[in-house]
Amino acid sequence: MNVYVQQSQPAGVPPLELTGERTLPDVPVENYWFRRHLAVYEWIAARVAGGRVIDMACGEGYGSDLLASQAALVVGVDANPDAYEHARARYLRDNLRFERGMVENYGKPASFDAVVFLQTIEHVIDPRAVLEHMRSLLKPGGFLYVSTPNVLTLAPAGAPRSGNPWHLREYRAAEFRVLAGSVFSSVELLGLFHARKLRMHELALRLGWDALHPRLRLTRPFYDRFTPAITARDFALRSDRLDRALDFLAVCSGVKR
Repeated sequence: MNVYVQQSQPAGVPPLELTGERTLPDVPVENYWFRRHLAVYEWIAARVAGGRVIDMACGEGYGSDLLASQAALVVGVDANPDAYEHARARYLRDNLRFERGMVENYGKPASFDAVVFLQTIEHVIDPRAVLEHMRSLLKPGGFLYVSTPNVLTLAPAGAPRSGNPWHLREYRAAEFRVLAGSVFSSVELLGLFHARKLRMHELALRLGWDALHPRLRLTRPFYDRFTPAITARDFALRSDRLDRALDFLAVCSGVKR
């Protein structure tokens, strides 16, 4: 396996290695996945302005930092010691702090206006119990934002799941909605899709771009420029055609009775 490490970190900040367990900024070949996750964080940040937010399984910390640009307070929580040390050294805001803890039991009841839990529920042993714990952290009227990949677009065609060794369970739209709806009374399910230049690239692939660029010896020159140029604006959240989505985002509220 090739080893990729974050580039150009601030002085005193230990760079993280890309292992496949979490996405990272500052790794050029990883930019597609980083921007794909960042797009969802940006969408959520606009909806948590002024609130108290906990970002569960926050990883490297970039998402918590983005949320803190809008929220009154953000607590980023991750169990990994390397990610924790990196995040607290790199992202410095008066309204942002990082804690080491397990998503299954961290936090006090009714403490937050929003809980953010992105691209991690596929890693946990008991997802329903985790959702119940996160519901307990919400103040009345609060929201949980939870995302996961769509197995239909993540896995190879016809395969029941992807080859990601970190994933314990991967979901279709209906399965993910049922899981969230078993804990919350209100669930809005959105899908993340390619937009702008990624949508154009998608159309080019359908027209045979993958067969053309190797023959023209353009593969590396093209993708060395194309991949780093991807931004969060090249993704969009929608509520239609969810079976074709890249990822799902469930916006959950209310107590299931």
